[in-house]
Amino acid sequence: MYYVIIADVIISQFTEVIYNMDNRPIGFFDSGLGGLTCVRPLMKRLPEEKIIYFGDTARTPYGSKAINTIKSFSNEIAEFLVSKDVKMIVIACNTVSATCVEDLRRKFPQIPIVGIIEPAARRIADTCGSQNNVGIIGTKVTIASGAYKELIEEFNHEINLYQTPCPAYVPLIEEGIIRNEIMDLTIRYYMDDFIKTNKIDKIVLGCTHYPLIRKNLNRIYPDVEIINPSDIIVDTITDILTSNDALASGSDYENVFYASDLSENFLNMIDTIFEGEEDAKVKFKNFDLEKGEA
Repeated sequence: MYYVIIADVIISQFTEVIYNMDNRPIGFFDSGLGGLTCVRPLMKRLPEEKIIYFGDTARTPYGSKAINTIKSFSNEIAEFLVSKDVKMIVIACNTVSATCVEDLRRKFPQIPIVGIIEPAARRIADTCGSQNNVGIIGTKVTIASGAYKELIEEFNHEINLYQTPCPAYVPLIEEGIIRNEIMDLTIRYYMDDFIKTNKIDKIVLGCTHYPLIRKNLNRIYPDVEIINPSDIIVDTITDILTSNDALASGSDYENVFYASDLSENFLNMIDTIFEGEEDAKVKFKNFDLEKGEA
C-alpha cells in the first residue's frame, strides 16, 4: 500500500503540472507590421510562449477604411487564427480594438480576446489625474470612435483628455520613412499646435505603429511623457494566462508570422522593429486569406 500511495501522489502531481499549462500559441493580428511592437515585449516577458501573428499588409492601413470593411477583414483574420487552435487572440491594432472587439468576443466566446485599448485606458486612469493634460493620437477611425476617451473617463473622469488623428503616420511607417526629415515634418504638422494649445504633458500612442516613431517624438517633444499601450497590454496577457493556468512551458510549437503581402519595405521594417534582438528570429510567410493558401 505504501508504494501505491506514493504512485498516486506522483501521478496526481504530474497530472496537475500537465493541466496547469497550455502550450498552444497566442494569436496576434494587426493591419500591418505595427502589431509586432506588442510581440517584441511579450517575447521578452514570456519567452516560453509561442506566437502566430497575422499582418494584413495587403490591405493596410485600416484607419481610413469604413467600419463595416474593418469588421469584415477582422472577422476573416480571427477565423484564421481560431482555425490554428490559438489559446488567445490579441488584437494588436487600435483601429480594430476600437470598432470590432465586442463583435469578435460574441462570435468566438470560447477564446479570450484582448483588445489593446482597455488595458491602456485602465493604466492611464490609475496613474493620471486632474493635473495632467493627456493627448491621444491615432488613426481617423480610432479617434472618431472616442474609444480611449470614453474608457478613460469611465474609470477616471478627472483627467483632461484631448485627441487628434494623425492619418499620415501609418503609410509613412509602412514605407520605412522613419529616421527621415519627412517624418519629423509630418509629426510637427499634426502635433505642434495640438501640444502647445492644450499644454499636453503625456501622449498616448493610440496606434501600434506609433512606437516606431517614439524616438522622433522624444526628440521633438522632450518634455512630454510617452504612454505606449504596446507595452501595457503585455501585463494583461500575462495576468489572463496566469489566472487561466494557461502559461506555456516547454512548448514544441514554433513562432509563425504571416502577412498578406510581403513587400520589400515590409521585410526591411521587420529588421528595424527587432533591431538588436539577436535571439528574435522572425521570418514571415505570405498568406492569402481570400484564397486560404500561402
